[in-house]
Amino acid sequence: MNVAVFVKWVPEPEGTPRLGPDHRLVRAGVEGALDPGDEYSVEAALQLVETHGGEVTVISMGPDEALPAVQRALAMGAHRAMLITDERLGGADALVTARVLAAAASREPADLIIAAVESTDGYTGTVPVTVAEFLDLPAVTFVTHLSFEDDELRATRQTPLGTEEVACALPALVTLTAGANEPRYPSLKGIMAAKSKPLERPSAAELGLDDRALVATQSVVTVEEAPVRDGGEIVPAGEDAVRRIADLLAEAKVI
Repeated sequence: MNVAVFVKWVPEPEGTPRLGPDHRLVRAGVEGALDPGDEYSVEAALQLVETHGGEVTVISMGPDEALPAVQRALAMGAHRAMLITDERLGGADALVTARVLAAAASREPADLIIAAVESTDGYTGTVPVTVAEFLDLPAVTFVTHLSFEDDELRATRQTPLGTEEVACALPALVTLTAGANEPRYPSLKGIMAAKSKPLERPSAAELGLDDRALVATQSVVTVEEAPVRDGGEIVPAGEDAVRRIADLLAEAKVI
């Protein structure tokens, strides 16, 4: 089983990313890392190929600063990687990103593509399913557990009403939720081995994408600070506490 995993370098995943004057995230010259949510996807892929054989390929789109994120995935155990870097991709929206990732994934089609539900810097949550549409693949989303049995993909999905069990033929694409597993830490041996693993650096043109395919159809025109939330009301214990709480719930139309 050959598995492709979409990964992303994000700036300051545990801090507060900065926006430039164009309202885009500042990615050059800042600290960054592999998106924490992507580590679960890499781990799931590694577990599948360790059980059923095959290789894991990580695919990412980003500037040169994104290379450490790809190298971390390789150090975790992925076998090969592809990082698409092209100056024309600066400011790419979700649709352009999906188009590029789909073109990259179609170079050597995998049996399964795994992605996080959403990135921690964009939060659109639309890129993986858009890739599935471009590649004409079934998509199984919000997966909390993944396995391969009897020539079928078996997945437990999180839904608004609880969970459901899904069986799906391959090839397919899944989005994996954070907490689906316990990502491994790269060992020293893995870190050293990552330096010699195959790494492709194609441009968008080398993936067969022309200038028209890279034109973003969305842009951020303004950014406003979120309004400060009121601190609320603390109801002290006492004879009137229950009555006051009931009044507040009534005002909020909860009861």
